[in-house]
Amino acid sequence: MSYTTRTTRTVRTFYSDGRGPPKVETKTYTYGDDSGGSSVNGGFNIGGGGRRFQIRVGGGGQDGSDQPNYSAPAFSQRPQVIGRASRKEKKDPFSGVINQSYDEIKKRCQEEGCLFEDPEFEAEDSSIFFSRAPPRPFEWKRPHEICDNPVFIADGASRFDVQQGELGDCWLLAAIASLTVNQRLFAKVVPPDQSFEDGYCGLFRFHFWRQGEWVEVVVDDRLPTYYGQLTFMHSVDKNEFWSALLEKAYAKLEGSYESLKGGSTCEAMVDFTGGVSEFFDLRKAPPNLFSIMLKASQRGSLMGCSIDADPNQLEARLSNGLVMGHAYSITSVLLMDIETPSMSGKIPMVRVRNPWGNEAEWKGRWSDQSREWSLIPDSQKESMGLTFDDDGEFWMSFDDFSKNFEKLEICNLGPDSLEEDELDGKKRWEGHTENGEWIPRVNAGGCRNYLDTFWTNPQYRVTLTDPDDDDDDDLCTMLVGVLQKDRRKKRKEGLDMLTIGYVIYKLGDENHGPLDVKFFKYNASCAKSPSFINLREVCGRHKLSPGTYVIIPSTFEPHQNGDYLLRIFTEKANETNELDEETGIIEEQEVKKVPGYREIPPPTDEEQEQEQALKASFRRVAGDDMEIDAYELRDILNAVFTKEGSVEFVFDGFSLDTTRSMVAMHDGDLSGKLGFDEFKVLWADLRRWKGVFKEYDRDRSGNLSSYELRSALHASGFRLSNRTFSALVMRYSSKNGNIEFGDFILCAIRMKTMLASFRNIDVDNSGHAAFDLDTFIQTVMYS
Repeated sequence: MSYTTRTTRTVRTFYSDGRGPPKVETKTYTYGDDSGGSSVNGGFNIGGGGRRFQIRVGGGGQDGSDQPNYSAPAFSQRPQVIGRASRKEKKDPFSGVINQSYDEIKKRCQEEGCLFEDPEFEAEDSSIFFSRAPPRPFEWKRPHEICDNPVFIADGASRFDVQQGELGDCWLLAAIASLTVNQRLFAKVVPPDQSFEDGYCGLFRFHFWRQGEWVEVVVDDRLPTYYGQLTFMHSVDKNEFWSALLEKAYAKLEGSYESLKGGSTCEAMVDFTGGVSEFFDLRKAPPNLFSIMLKASQRGSLMGCSIDADPNQLEARLSNGLVMGHAYSITSVLLMDIETPSMSGKIPMVRVRNPWGNEAEWKGRWSDQSREWSLIPDSQKESMGLTFDDDGEFWMSFDDFSKNFEKLEICNLGPDSLEEDELDGKKRWEGHTENGEWIPRVNAGGCRNYLDTFWTNPQYRVTLTDPDDDDDDDLCTMLVGVLQKDRRKKRKEGLDMLTIGYVIYKLGDENHGPLDVKFFKYNASCAKSPSFINLREVCGRHKLSPGTYVIIPSTFEPHQNGDYLLRIFTEKANETNELDEETGIIEEQEVKKVPGYREIPPPTDEEQEQEQALKASFRRVAGDDMEIDAYELRDILNAVFTKEGSVEFVFDGFSLDTTRSMVAMHDGDLSGKLGFDEFKVLWADLRRWKGVFKEYDRDRSGNLSSYELRSALHASGFRLSNRTFSALVMRYSSKNGNIEFGDFILCAIRMKTMLASFRNIDVDNSGHAAFDLDTFIQTVMYS
């Protein structure tokens, strides 16, 4: 069963089971509509200056006038040239999944009288395992083939419904158990208006928060079985199937059931809520941990806990009833009133659930049937929902909890987790998100250990204005999360989690532009992530005074490629944006303030000799009209620049393409010639750019590192936005990140040419320019 869509793509997946050469799997997908890409009123969009400029080519504005049309500001993590195919979109592993339409599929199934079979997650072994063959023959069956009276949800969803199967995904079960405690959140993830009766066509849907947005995932109801029994997650009631179908939808989102083996409870909690997670080592717990847990519970946050695994035994049981290396969910945190003849007061309590849902429970104080419960009135026990069944759920005092468990995970609900009318009086965090990408050669600078490249990482400015309401020290709470995208799903491609983290610096000037290496060399950080770790998301809680800060997310090692999502949660509103600057020429009065700027020094004796030789060569070659073309310019310059001792680095001479651009920079009448006056201006530029190049080519290799290109162009008088800088690196650097002298000169020439052309059209300095088609092509192509 497919869907009515009109875009086709073919995906080839290479994988290996370790028993031979890699295998290739080819799938063709059809999806989308026939409307094609959206055009922008016949115009071109070019990135620059931290904005998106729309250049109207011919035809006038939308209203038929001659005025140009301008697009709204926009930004993306990797610059994209408008009108050209995006490799990133073609390789999106979620493309087929998120383009399936539940309503359209259901309509087609009902019209054709058939049951849905999902082409994006087929009932075959590759949907279960990607690294090996299945250990036994699985049979995919629909619920009505497993039992006589299947139901989606029987008598309401409960944390007691969920039981683990053969898959090692107890982390996912613990998150689902926590999810059922919040019925509004549960209904958002698991729409309850589904059944095996009215309108049944073998199709079910679920909603997950994926990397910044909520997506709908549809599945058919064929489930893996062995001897007629569900193999993986299932409900206690044999005829209830919401949990098995939810696990299947999540497996589809991640690529396979095997992709769910091993993980963090918070990872699934985040995908169920859109929240940001925190990790606490209970052996080094902050003194206000119970207050943090209590406030988290009041905000509807999901929580989980665990004990580190025994390396010699899988899920070893301790004498106190707890299981090592096993994920538990926390279903309640409260201060319990106690009143006896000998004592009274409030006891901090925590309710915990083992997803096995059996007798494997805590055996210490406040466990089921312990004598401590005799001190609590029956009415209070009833209000707490206290039961003493072998259901895997138990109470512990906070003191016992913090002594016997070792890890705590909290998923704080974000602004988009619940709608305003769904909060039930709960507070919610203020949040902000930024999408980004670490791009080798551009902004993949690694951690602070790599100072020379660390400063090139993406930088985000955060302004905290108001302290928390209940903070006596007038501090602001800020949660920061850096989430790396798509890594679990890409396991079959051999990609694993990157080691990631972040660092926070206090910023004195809130209007400061991108920070350079000197800032990080002489300023200490004020906060950082708990560690650099290879988890999907690294998060931290920070108490900071009101002010402006800069957050630097990075990988531990430099030169690593990965997409990420930066999330910032605060109790009060915050202002967040990427540190950037507008592309342009730095004005003469400002350029001397730029770090590394080189004012053209008086020519040395050697340079005076070079200049005289150039002038003599120019007059000899130019003839009576005193003009030369690009071929003649190349010969003149190379005779000087390739002469032994003329430059202090390896240089084989300027290419014809470079000298053509040199001519074009001064050739407004398209004569293809360069006069003597223009030649003198060109020589002054070359002297300055050569001096800048020498300063940054510290090893005299004749190459700059791409990470230094921005600083070198700054010192040459150019200001670059993040998008423009990324485009220049991709255009002018080699695959190992080096920029040769000739390419640096070519880059500087074309920057100067294009900026001058743009400013001549943009006479009002508005950041917008209207070109007719011929002028646009001439400006771009003749540069």
